[in-house]
Amino acid sequence: MNSLAHPTAVIAEDEPILRGALREALAALWPELEIRAEAEDGLQALRAIDAHRPDVLFLDVHMPGLSGMEVARQVAGRSHVVFVTAYDEHAIEAFEHGAIDYVMKPLSTARLATSVARVRERLGSAPANLDVVLRQVGRGKPEGAYLRWITASQGNNLKLITVEEISYFQAAQKYTMVVTPAGESLIRKPIKELAEALDPEQFWQIHRATLVNVNAIASLKRDAKGHLQLNLKNRPETLAVSDSFAHLFRQM
Repeated sequence: MNSLAHPTAVIAEDEPILRGALREALAALWPELEIRAEAEDGLQALRAIDAHRPDVLFLDVHMPGLSGMEVARQVAGRSHVVFVTAYDEHAIEAFEHGAIDYVMKPLSTARLATSVARVRERLGSAPANLDVVLRQVGRGKPEGAYLRWITASQGNNLKLITVEEISYFQAAQKYTMVVTPAGESLIRKPIKELAEALDPEQFWQIHRATLVNVNAIASLKRDAKGHLQLNLKNRPETLAVSDSFAHLFRQM
């Protein structure tokens, strides 16, 4: 730990534009804070924490490698923690009652200012052991806790897309394609992680590589071999339904 007059921090966020926005906002809100390192995945975050022993951690909840939750568990009691999350406020009631704070995606300067004020007050005391709070958070998502925004790349631009806009997700090599009626974007979150973060009543997995928004389905049909395919409301392509997921459509 460092002098309270010169606190230090590590930022772990897998989206470079959001990471930069957070760094710039912190520079304006907390000029005394020294950002010692930035990480784009959980493993890099752990290495940076071991190397720099920061006073404060800004951890993206969902990162490649290790999630922010997993990083926080491994470093519990060593640094004060602020989570960066795309979940709405109902998802983080447990944070409010523990020694954890959070900022929302898309980034709100006002909410970050509140988090900064809270963390600055806590710097005079030892970081809390977060095991109990993290276990409480990890038991499951409260109502309303599902992912509401996707931050996706379109060329050199970063776009914020609400989940209601999305027709489907489809794995594409190292990336996942986010498809809306207006076009396609790319994210680095795997289908498995998205399936756990999205509302299962709104997004159904129809193939190991595909998640579809049920509100985007126009109709069903069978191909020449008897396999199900989906027609979409605002997209020209059809989506194949794997036999192992065909049971989802028995009532339709």
